[in-house]
Amino acid sequence: MLASFLLSLREGIEAALIIGIVMGAVNKLNRRDLTPSAWYGTVCAVLVSLIAGVTMTALGLSLEGAAEQIFEGIAMLAAACVLTWMIFWMNGQARFIKGELETSVSRASSSGGKRAIFSLAFLAVVREGIELALFLTAATFATDPQSTIIGAILGLGAAALLGIALFASTVRLNLLRFFQVTGILLILFAAGLVAHGVHEFNEVGWIPPLIEDVWDLNPLLDENSAVGSMLKSLFGYNGNPSLAEVLGYISYFAAIYLGLKRVNRQAESLVGQTA
Repeated sequence: MLASFLLSLREGIEAALIIGIVMGAVNKLNRRDLTPSAWYGTVCAVLVSLIAGVTMTALGLSLEGAAEQIFEGIAMLAAACVLTWMIFWMNGQARFIKGELETSVSRASSSGGKRAIFSLAFLAVVREGIELALFLTAATFATDPQSTIIGAILGLGAAALLGIALFASTVRLNLLRFFQVTGILLILFAAGLVAHGVHEFNEVGWIPPLIEDVWDLNPLLDENSAVGSMLKSLFGYNGNPSLAEVLGYISYFAAIYLGLKRVNRQAESLVGQTA
């Protein structure tokens, strides 16, 4: 539940910021007639994301045996890839998103009017929604559907309240710090998805385990206990992982470190050129 709450909270706040920027830009242009189109685009994006999430989860839960393990493994690795891309994108482009969205709104209002604003809002929000649908599908396989749904509802509810409070200027949330902290947690979550995906492919024989059990911590912390299940759903904890899982986990951290180091270097260089 904690993993789905965290994912939903972060994605919900990103979506709220996008909607707020779009609405603010529309008001700044004194084109209040475009506001309904932006809201229609947002609602349609939410509905499409909900349908996508339900469809992917239902498909995965309907499978059995090797087909289920393959689907889960692919969903886990796909979610980890998308989550990693989101972390890189937010790390390098977050500072420019407000200006880019406002420019897009200005261009859309002058060229296509209501249809363009609808498309802009829809595409901006549906990206967040599809990402969240994929993450929640993967989280469902790592835990149980009920806990995932409860966590998602609580996370989206908290994001909605924070979004309203932010734009009403009653709360001053340090968004940079928020995304930094949640980014670290999401890196751990993504590493767990990679390890879990490797485990599923071990089960069907697609990836050799190399060594079946590198260690066995289950006598100390059983992965099926309350704490173990929470760590499993959040960070991919496995009491007796194979060597392939461990290597996947470590390799992911190495790739993230090198990738973020490169993105930060590029961002600093870009800032220096524009200064």
